[in-house]
Amino acid sequence: MTAGSSAGPVIPDDLVLVAHVSGAFGISGWIRLKPYSAEASALTTAKTWWLDKPALHDVDVMQVRAQGEDIVAHLMGIEGRDAAENLRGATVQIRRAHFPPLGEEEFYWVDLIGHSVVNLGGEPLGEVVGLIDNGAHPILRVQPPLAGEKAAQELLIPFVDHFVSKVDQLNRQMTVDWEKDY
Repeated sequence: MTAGSSAGPVIPDDLVLVAHVSGAFGISGWIRLKPYSAEASALTTAKTWWLDKPALHDVDVMQVRAQGEDIVAHLMGIEGRDAAENLRGATVQIRRAHFPPLGEEEFYWVDLIGHSVVNLGGEPLGEVVGLIDNGAHPILRVQPPLAGEKAAQELLIPFVDHFVSKVDQLNRQMTVDWEKDY
């Protein structure tokens, strides 16, 4: 084999970070996961996950199930508690194509990242850079456009019907009942 001839796995361009490995579960090579969403059905239905430890690679899921608020799984090639414990801290990604289909007016948070946000008057407020789950409802993290040399403070807008008037997935834009100085 010559240098540079070994090719690693082809990494899909639609991977989404969905969980991290919090440790071993039992003694037979099962791992415990902390999902980043209360709705973890994508984790339980995908047959292949991508882990970043030791380097990003795909792994086949042999068995997976909910265990309280966590997910536990047995992955191909992971035998024994020590092997499972070695994955502690690894992030878990799955292909966006493997997410369950959504109904009308439903969104995956990951799909909202990057949407431009305007208020009812058409004034640009910024771009969605993340969401926070505060228990009662999600909150949009909106980064305003740079004004001169100083970046404006991030806006936190409740992602509820009262404030979010429209989500246009096609044009990647949200219209909100919000002002810059709130």
